[in-house]
Amino acid sequence: MSENKFSELKNDRFLRALQRQPVDMTPVWMMRQAGRYLPEYRATRAKAGDFMSVCKNAELACEVTLQPLERYELDAAILFSDILTIPDAMGLGLYFETGEGPKFKKTVRTEADVLALPQPDVAVDLDYVMNAVTTIRSALGGRVPLIGFSGSPWTLATYMVEGGSSKDFRTLKRMMYQQPEVLHLLLDKLAVCVTNYLNEQIRSGAQAVQIFDTWGGALSTPAYEAFSLQYMRKIVSGLIKEHDGRKVPSIVFTKNGAQWIEQIADCGADCVGLDWTVEIGDIRQRIGDKVALQGNMDPSALYGSEATIRAEVKRVLDGFGDGDGHVFNLGHGIHLDVPPENAKIFVDAVHELSAR
Repeated sequence: MSENKFSELKNDRFLRALQRQPVDMTPVWMMRQAGRYLPEYRATRAKAGDFMSVCKNAELACEVTLQPLERYELDAAILFSDILTIPDAMGLGLYFETGEGPKFKKTVRTEADVLALPQPDVAVDLDYVMNAVTTIRSALGGRVPLIGFSGSPWTLATYMVEGGSSKDFRTLKRMMYQQPEVLHLLLDKLAVCVTNYLNEQIRSGAQAVQIFDTWGGALSTPAYEAFSLQYMRKIVSGLIKEHDGRKVPSIVFTKNGAQWIEQIADCGADCVGLDWTVEIGDIRQRIGDKVALQGNMDPSALYGSEATIRAEVKRVLDGFGDGDGHVFNLGHGIHLDVPPENAKIFVDAVHELSAR
């Protein structure tokens, strides 16, 4: 679908900041901005029956994507989906245990398991994601840009090998040290799929994309380069860079990855996401204006008073300092028990305190 079938973009502050162009105020969005902290989301999910039923219904995915935009003056919408759609499309049988998070019916632990994984046709096998992207983009009416996303190959592999969430990734790390060639085979397959998946989201209407490397920070420095970063580099190099006459920026976010910021900034992405454990000003000093920076307020600051939230927003803005290329975000997803009115204080404070 081409640009002329969608409304003209009215607020491109977010896309401009990703390209380090001047903006009238710092753009802001929140990871997990559509989700469990909003009562209207909980109502939609209850109506749908479960989480994946929301993801697989384009109208419901659109409804929950737009919910936070009805409450807050956010500068971007992010597709409502899950990072585990790819392993699910590879036939591993994704399901959710109450209170335990995502699980897979099948795991990937041997070379035979990896070789048996099909390479999904993302336009067909993940058509529900693309339908959601197109539906959301149309419903936005050009109000703000739409972000598409995927998990990184390493992060997807943690779930596929462990069979669900893990605290120490023992099974995967055993594979990494005992059978590195098997893990590389898996990561390579995932990198191809993630590239295709993000490109199909772009063709369907996503105007920027983010790679979530949630568990990259669990690796040693050489392992991070070998088993996470090199695959994200491969994905970024294969992404559609321009669509319908507009640049499509990319964001890479490795949680707990600031020690490798120089290498991440060199991966080809337009923007690097930061968690809350680092000072954004220190990072900017280390890498200069090579890429835009996204972040990085502690999500737990949203439990604070209005004065506390505003003070934290100001601290991060002051830390980044003057110049272009800052997208304000939390250092990770918003907590599910944050009062929705505190998120409004946060968003409004970013705009008010950063107005040029």
